[in-house]
Amino acid sequence: MLETTIVLWVIVSFLIILFFYFVPFPLWFSAKISGVHISLLQLMLMRFRKVPPSVIARAMIEAHKAGLKNLTRDELEAHYLAGGHVERVVHALVSASKANIDLNFQMATAIDLAGRDVFLAVQMSVNPKVIDTPPVAAVAKDGIQLIAKARVTVRANIKQLVGGAGEDTILARVGEGIVSSIGSSASHKTVLENPDSISKLVLKKGLDSGTAFEILSIDIADMDIGKNIGAVLQMDQAQADKNIAQAKAEERRAMAIALEQEMKAKAEEARAKVIEAEAEVPKAMAEAFRSGNLGIMDYYKMKNLEADTTMRETIARPTNGSK
Repeated sequence: MLETTIVLWVIVSFLIILFFYFVPFPLWFSAKISGVHISLLQLMLMRFRKVPPSVIARAMIEAHKAGLKNLTRDELEAHYLAGGHVERVVHALVSASKANIDLNFQMATAIDLAGRDVFLAVQMSVNPKVIDTPPVAAVAKDGIQLIAKARVTVRANIKQLVGGAGEDTILARVGEGIVSSIGSSASHKTVLENPDSISKLVLKKGLDSGTAFEILSIDIADMDIGKNIGAVLQMDQAQADKNIAQAKAEERRAMAIALEQEMKAKAEEARAKVIEAEAEVPKAMAEAFRSGNLGIMDYYKMKNLEADTTMRETIARPTNGSK
């Protein structure tokens, strides 16, 4: 008997929970006393449409209490089914209404479906955000490198949130503007004396065009002196010129060695020809003796002539002790 009673209580409890799940009477009653007209049948049908009734009901109650009369249940359901954040959109609409910002439901849902936090964008429109840029290195015309850090104050541009560029683009453009401003300065001392000139020049370029933000101010937070890039470049150029000169000298040396080797080879070739020719002299003399063209007296005269020539060369050659 006790077991039967427990089973009955479990079944009844399950049926009650199931009933209130599909028939959210407390939620309907809460919306009713809040002045939101939404039928109990529609709350039941939301379960079958895979839409949480609590999300839609709470959003409609918040919008009604904030004075937003144009929001409908169908629009909120459609946005939820499209993958949007209903609570975030309603929070953004309420905040925009209180801050007198022109933001309608269609624009808010478009921003939300684009992947941006529309509520955070409304907050940024009221309370601007400060973005710190990374260190930006630039070189003035006198060759001195300057490293600058800037703080960019931006405000969300509601109308450009869909399709507008983000913070990374703002930082890149500001960095480019700082580099251009410092690079156009004649001396790094001028930049150090008037850092606000960088801010004025960068702001004139309209860097927030096509972005989701409006730049309110650009302030130079820090400025440091880096390397003497001009001197480094001159040293590198001098080293390069030195290497080129050494390469050319080595090339000329190699050509001279090659020419010397060529001349030696030619001299060896000429010496070989002389030796070859000298080897033919005895043969020619023997042939002359056999043919009778050269007599013995002629041969002795030639030997005497060679001896005289050798003696004269010896006499004419200076000795080791002569100066």
